[in-house]
Amino acid sequence: MTTTDPDTGFRALDATPMGYGSMRRKEDARFVRGKGRYLDDIVLPGMLHAAILRSPHAHARIVSIDTSAAEAHPRVRAVITGETLAGLGLAWMPTLSHDVQSVLATDKVRFQGQEVAFVVAEDRYSARDALALVDVEYDPLPAVIDAQHALDADAPVIRDDQEGRTDNHIFDWEAGDAAATDDVFARADVVSSCDMLYPRSHPAPMETCGSIASMDPVSGKLTVYTTTQAPHAHRTVYALVAGLPEHKIQIISPDIGGGFGNKVGIYPGYVCAVVGSIVTGAPVKWTEDRSENLMSTSFARDYHMRGEIAATHDGKLLGVRVTVLADHGAFNGTAQPSKMPAGLFHVFSGSYDLAAAHCAVTGVYTNKAPGGVAYACSFRITEAVYLIERLVDVLAHDQGWDPAELRRTNLLRSEQFPYTTALGWEYDSGDYPRTLATALDMAGYDELRAEQKQVRSAYERGESPMLMGIGLSFFTEAVGAGPRRTMDILGLGMADGAELRIHPTGKAVLRLSCMTQGQGHQTTFAQIVAEELGISPDDIEVVQGDTDQTPFGLGTYGSRSTPVSGAATAMVARKVRDRARIVAAAMLEVSPDDLEWEKGAFRVAGDPAAAATMNEIAMAAHSDLELPDDVEGHLDATCVYNPPNLTYPCGAYVCVVDVDTATGQVKVRRFVAVDDCGVRINPMVVEGQVHGGLADGIGMALMEVMAFDTDGNHLGASFMDYLLPTAMECPSWELGETVTPSPHHPIGAKGVGESATVGSPPAVTNAVLDAIRVRHADMPLTPAAVWRAVRGTPLRTDLAIG
Repeated sequence: MTTTDPDTGFRALDATPMGYGSMRRKEDARFVRGKGRYLDDIVLPGMLHAAILRSPHAHARIVSIDTSAAEAHPRVRAVITGETLAGLGLAWMPTLSHDVQSVLATDKVRFQGQEVAFVVAEDRYSARDALALVDVEYDPLPAVIDAQHALDADAPVIRDDQEGRTDNHIFDWEAGDAAATDDVFARADVVSSCDMLYPRSHPAPMETCGSIASMDPVSGKLTVYTTTQAPHAHRTVYALVAGLPEHKIQIISPDIGGGFGNKVGIYPGYVCAVVGSIVTGAPVKWTEDRSENLMSTSFARDYHMRGEIAATHDGKLLGVRVTVLADHGAFNGTAQPSKMPAGLFHVFSGSYDLAAAHCAVTGVYTNKAPGGVAYACSFRITEAVYLIERLVDVLAHDQGWDPAELRRTNLLRSEQFPYTTALGWEYDSGDYPRTLATALDMAGYDELRAEQKQVRSAYERGESPMLMGIGLSFFTEAVGAGPRRTMDILGLGMADGAELRIHPTGKAVLRLSCMTQGQGHQTTFAQIVAEELGISPDDIEVVQGDTDQTPFGLGTYGSRSTPVSGAATAMVARKVRDRARIVAAAMLEVSPDDLEWEKGAFRVAGDPAAAATMNEIAMAAHSDLELPDDVEGHLDATCVYNPPNLTYPCGAYVCVVDVDTATGQVKVRRFVAVDDCGVRINPMVVEGQVHGGLADGIGMALMEVMAFDTDGNHLGASFMDYLLPTAMECPSWELGETVTPSPHHPIGAKGVGESATVGSPPAVTNAVLDAIRVRHADMPLTPAAVWRAVRGTPLRTDLAIG
């Protein structure tokens, strides 16, 4: 669907391809003209504004709260405390992990930035000013910041609201065969081990979280405009918390300025906005600022991992053994399928043919913000891939093996698919050696190694402070959360709905339960319908984000969009096509079996001139055409897609860095990314997703850090401290692809939205450590961290990183 200009090298895009191809995004016309409709653009009649008073302490008893001065403010309409909520039965709300979290603190605060009081005023400035008038007396308590000390006998108990609790332990969970893995390690020729941290990071979307709640006292209907990736799940949670029937709750997600998992869960501010509207009788709007977003909304990662890898003398990988300490913050709000408290971390065996694997994960509470979200990973897969790819490089370092050859020797082969891992996951398809070979060829791996030797030789002669590093990673991701028999959140099975209606004029409306945050859903899903029915994508409207207008489903995160909602779209379009066949048969006065489908039309076999186009069929379906007795008119259908399995995209990445040993500065010179996400619906959209994920990976590997001092003070609550990558830190990405369709997905697509963020952090880390010949150093590899690693200087011990 694309052509390349030989002079400029740029691809020309077809304006309206009839199916798959790099068409321009339909939604961009309004966005580039400033016509997007975000939460901040919504103004309701009589709308009030709200602000949240947050705790300055990470851990403290609340002695008293005096709201009288704030309530006396002439523009303040209400001040809501935990006591107010308790009187309404709304003091606590469920988290995505079946834990409970206080909406506003009552007994004590458990992390810096926790919500203590909620002020509603006539304008936002007055609401913010009135926060200073709420007088809270705190009795500070010792804070638990380091997960490794959370289980110490003398550690203060954070969740003492839970009856009988005497420690900070949340869960113990394991996967794999411990005895078989121990046996493999006992017989191994070589074993390498490494302690590593995947530090706490933040999705940091461009648009922060917010909500407008409007309770109609006459109809009893609650309408909530909110920045959510999962509107239907939010509606169900509100119904459970507030006791309202779901048909009396409407959740509307307008345009969202990025989500990345940060906008999956329900935050206390959302609930307080609802209560504020009930109390005042007016719509109430709450929007957090950047510091609030960084301090108190869901984080990601924070895994302390010890990994061991076993191999033979000739480089055959045998097994992996892992223990993990997971820091879940003050409330266990981790978004994950409930049957797996450590998420999908047990794909840590990666892309390799291993005889055995075992992991044990322990979750603990600390005095940090609760979390974490499925940020650019499918429920802890990012940590799992980082672990195995670092272990492979550590083994190569210890044994003097080439990391590319070690991977090539041990990757799964195409004839092994479908492949059941040592932990029971069934990978659907892939040609891993070809994917790796494509990446190495694109990078010119042998030439890079030769250049690296020359650079090191100059460094060792004292002629230059520069070193060059080459880092590899190979990943298998598991996306498309489902099937619902094994995966749910809060008891809601992970299946998605789709509704498709073709109007008499041949124009179509597709309604989906997923929710875009910039991924191009309006274009991609229209293209799926276009491919199945032969209707132009321009004639297909995609509706999302309004629970009154769309079928039930669990939303968009964990790369679920194409694997689940995309499948639902294809299936519902095929249902419509089956009905269209019957209508066409009646029009042409033949048996449906006599018709052949040619995109956009049914033709009579042997008589190609006798045909009915989809536009003609649509009009006839709404006419007085006589149809069989058991066939209804109209062209519409519904579908609930329950995926039979996850889909498993893969990728091979090669990163080249230059390291200035005098300053510790790292420059990513080149990055080659070869992804296999199955069938690509819109290659341009796929490339955009990969670009963003690669930038994410550079940020996490080199600069993004959420640090806390020993009192629990958050040290990264602004973009002056929590650094994000810009175009200055990113090279011109070099992208390649291999395609192995998923055999169980209706169109063979696997998903790609998070792949690059999964595969890029280990590639960048491996490249930096390859340059400075250091066995391991934890992310983020800031200039200070690299400078210390080169000189063997220990890191500071008065901060908690993660």
